[in-house]
Amino acid sequence: MVDSIKRLLNFYINSSVHVALAVVSLVSVSFLEFALELEEELLLFVFFASVTGYNFVKYFGIAKFHHRSLTNWLKTIQVFSFFAFLLMLFYAVKLPVRTLLFFAGFGLVTFFYAIPFLPKHFFVDKKQNLRSIGGLKIYLIALVWSGVTVLVPVLNANMQIEQDVIITLLQRYIFVIVLMFPFEIRDLRFDNLKLSTIPQRIGVKKTKIIGTVLVVLIVLLEFMKDDMQIAMVIPLILISIITTIFIWLANTNQSKYYSALWVEGIPIYWLALILMFR
Repeated sequence: MVDSIKRLLNFYINSSVHVALAVVSLVSVSFLEFALELEEELLLFVFFASVTGYNFVKYFGIAKFHHRSLTNWLKTIQVFSFFAFLLMLFYAVKLPVRTLLFFAGFGLVTFFYAIPFLPKHFFVDKKQNLRSIGGLKIYLIALVWSGVTVLVPVLNANMQIEQDVIITLLQRYIFVIVLMFPFEIRDLRFDNLKLSTIPQRIGVKKTKIIGTVLVVLIVLLEFMKDDMQIAMVIPLILISIITTIFIWLANTNQSKYYSALWVEGIPIYWLALILMFR
C-alpha cells in the first residue's frame, strides 16, 4: 500500500502534474485579483500546455538518445504527455487567436530552452540550448511563468495593461525567482559551476538573505496598487511568510520531495488562502 502511494506520488511529480497545478493556481490568483470571470477553457489549456511543455523540457534529451531503452515509467509519462498534448490542442481551438499568439511566444521560449539552436561558445556544455547559458535559467523560467500567469489571463479578458497589472507582473516575476532558490540550493552539489546560479555566485546564506529581501519587496509592492484588496493582501503576507520559511529551511541535503513537492506547491497554497479569505 505504501509503495503504491509512493509510486503514485512520484508519477504525480515526475509527470509534471504538480507543477502544472501550480501554474494554474497562479493563473487563478490573477483571475481573482483582477476580478475576471474564471474561464475553464483557459485554465485547462494552461494545465495541459504546462504538462506538455515541462515534460518536453525534462525528457527531450532522454527520449532522443535512449528511446529504445526507455524505462516503463518514462514510457508511461510519454504516453501521458501525448494525451496532454492532444487535450491542449482541443482546448486551444476554444480560445481567441490573440491569446494563442501571445501564449505561443512563451511556448517558443520553452522550446528553445530545451532544443539546441545557438553556437557552442554561448554554452557551458554541448547542449546548445537556453538552459545551458550561464546565469540565464532562473530568469527565463520567471519570464515564462509571470507572462503566462499574469499577462495571458489579462489579455484574454481584453483588460488594459494598467499600473496594477504591471506591479502584479513584477511581483510574480520576483516571486518565481524566489521560488527557484530552494531548487538551486538543492542542485548546488550537481550543477556545473559554469551555470553560474545565484547560490554558486554568492553562497547559500546570501541567497537566503536576498530571497527574504525580495519577498519583503513583493509585499511592499502590493501597497503601491490603486486597487489594494484586503482579501488579497492577507493571503499574500501569509504566503510570503511561508515562502521565507521554506527558503531558510532549504539545504543541499534536502529530501527529494522538499522542493519538488512542498516548495513547488506554494502557488497552490496561495490560491487556497485567497479562497479562504474571500
